[in-house]
Amino acid sequence: MPESYVPKEAIGHGDGGSAALAIGEAESLERRPGAAPPGAGPPAGPLGKPRSLWSDAWHDLRRNPVFVLSALVIVFLVVIAIWPQLIATGNPYRADLAKAQQGSQPGHPFGFDTQGRDVYTRVVYGARASITVGVCATTGAALLGSLLGGLAGFFGSWSDTLLSRLADIFFGIPVILGGLVFLSVVTSTTVWPVVGFIVLLGWPQISRIARGSVVTAKQNDYVQAARALGAGNGRMLLRHIAPNAVAPVIVVATIALGTYIALEATLSYLGAGLKPPTVSWGIDISAASTYIRSAPHMLLWPAGALSITVLAFIMLGDAVRDALDPKLR
Repeated sequence: MPESYVPKEAIGHGDGGSAALAIGEAESLERRPGAAPPGAGPPAGPLGKPRSLWSDAWHDLRRNPVFVLSALVIVFLVVIAIWPQLIATGNPYRADLAKAQQGSQPGHPFGFDTQGRDVYTRVVYGARASITVGVCATTGAALLGSLLGGLAGFFGSWSDTLLSRLADIFFGIPVILGGLVFLSVVTSTTVWPVVGFIVLLGWPQISRIARGSVVTAKQNDYVQAARALGAGNGRMLLRHIAPNAVAPVIVVATIALGTYIALEATLSYLGAGLKPPTVSWGIDISAASTYIRSAPHMLLWPAGALSITVLAFIMLGDAVRDALDPKLR
């Protein structure tokens, strides 16, 4: 063995440190580009593409049993509201006084009401009015509240002050009393007067949520950078602020949908909401309340359907809130 030979294991201590560095550099040059250093483990796989807020929320929602259960119930309600004849072949207006207040019978599992009409058929057809009022009122209140609240929060100044004072006026109107006064002069038997009233009193709540979200979003660095690059107000609102401020509005609107359905049933129960011949759970509950002792089935089935519907939308809203709120992660 030549005297100049120095084992690699002995290098790296004392005066051999410079030699170890030279050998290490030589081995680095001999390795192929991209090859792992000696002793290193297998190369790590490519990093996955980061998920956005919406894809991350959907990832969580699919694994949330509360969301899955409530979504299935809501899909079923929407389907029977559009096509009630799929599960109810009878006529909700057909009356047979000989069967008035009778209980469950073959082909009529929910019994009959005071006029001999099939309660099961009326419960199924009653979903159409409730779902229509809830969806249309929520859509109208969300659009109007988001528009006014978003513009007020973005521009501020006198428009913000005007919106705040206007919202305070509507917040001061009692919902039930306002509905009794407003709807008592309406003779229409359609759902649109009730929808209009709910939108009229429902937009201030969503406008405040939208205003707060826009005020928070416009202070972010990416909005300031877009403004510095010369982006106009419309582009900043539509491309940068609205997509990042809409999540709280969706959460509030989803929960409010169930509340609006309950409000429609309450007004119909008091005689100021939907009116016959419209088939509504509130109308049937009002008609059956007098006979709760002699024929409880007339009240329990429409009331149960109403409770399940409202609960499903509230549970859906809670699940969406948990998925979209980063503070709850």
